[in-house]
Amino acid sequence: MATVTYDSATCVYDGADRLAVDALDLEVADGEFLVLVGPSGCGKSTSLRMLAGLERVDDGRILIGGRDVTGAPPKDRDIAMVFQNYALYPHMTVGDNMGFALEVAGVGKAEIRERVAEAARMLDLGDHLDRKPRALSGGQRQRVAMGRASVRKPRAFLMDEPLSNLDVKLRVQTRTQIAQLQRRLGVTTVYVTHDQTEAMTMGDRVAVLKDGLLMQVGRPRELYDRPRNLFVAGFIGSPAMNLFTLPVTDGGVRLGEQVVPLAREALGRAGAAEVVLGVRPEDLEVGGAGLPLEVDVVEELGADAYVYGRTELGDRTHVVTARVDGRRPPAKGDVVRVAPRPGSVHLFRAGDGERIEA
Repeated sequence: MATVTYDSATCVYDGADRLAVDALDLEVADGEFLVLVGPSGCGKSTSLRMLAGLERVDDGRILIGGRDVTGAPPKDRDIAMVFQNYALYPHMTVGDNMGFALEVAGVGKAEIRERVAEAARMLDLGDHLDRKPRALSGGQRQRVAMGRASVRKPRAFLMDEPLSNLDVKLRVQTRTQIAQLQRRLGVTTVYVTHDQTEAMTMGDRVAVLKDGLLMQVGRPRELYDRPRNLFVAGFIGSPAMNLFTLPVTDGGVRLGEQVVPLAREALGRAGAAEVVLGVRPEDLEVGGAGLPLEVDVVEELGADAYVYGRTELGDRTHVVTARVDGRRPPAKGDVVRVAPRPGSVHLFRAGDGERIEA
């Protein structure tokens, strides 16, 4: 096990007009499960490949266990990588696939059998060791790839979207198994995904990237409750946070016919005539006074339902999402009124999108 450190690590692809990863500063603690998340092209996979030694570092450093590995080849970094396409040898059995790297390293046959059997027990693969990969489901193949990585007892696991080829049910099941395996082994893990639900449910901490820049890193609850800027606010959370650009008025901001009260100090830090107000769907109260919302879609999920609709604020049309009682949802075409719960709003500067502490 080991710490992982990105020290202003930078990567630029030949001919690119911007940096793929821009001076990334990030510390992963020993035994921590850190998730890199963001939209396509944000630099998350490049960051992982830099750590693995598969992409060059054009500036800055990368350290594993305090050792500078910036120029070291992949084989000298003592890491194990799990890819989304499994990369199993089709002519080998499951057991042979899992033990192949140990065999190449000259580990004795008895120890290989012991390590493979131990990994197979943890991953529920004990009955499949004599099968070929083609006889397994996608989820089972991914578990074989994880087992192959774990038997090496590396200092760090690197996982590049390992669940993206699985269907929804298998993704949920396999991500639980990955999290359980990581906790049992206590191995430092850096995990890349574009799925923010996956990130929030698996990671000890989550690092959000955009255009090669680190937007925010923190525990999942911290990112959800205190997003640092508009990008994180809109990216983290499903459904996404509602965002309204609103005029500042005496004592708060004007939301339709209402004034949402805010502290004078917070409004002073805004430094502009307009701010962006953020409200999570579950923090919009339905009924009574509030914004009129014409319902376009009702998404029924059992105990809860989500209402998607439109409202007019000045000359702008806003699409709004609200969580409602799943047993008594409104119908498409209905007009309901929604208002933020007191103390539940988020405030951002309209200019640079940075959070304003209320």
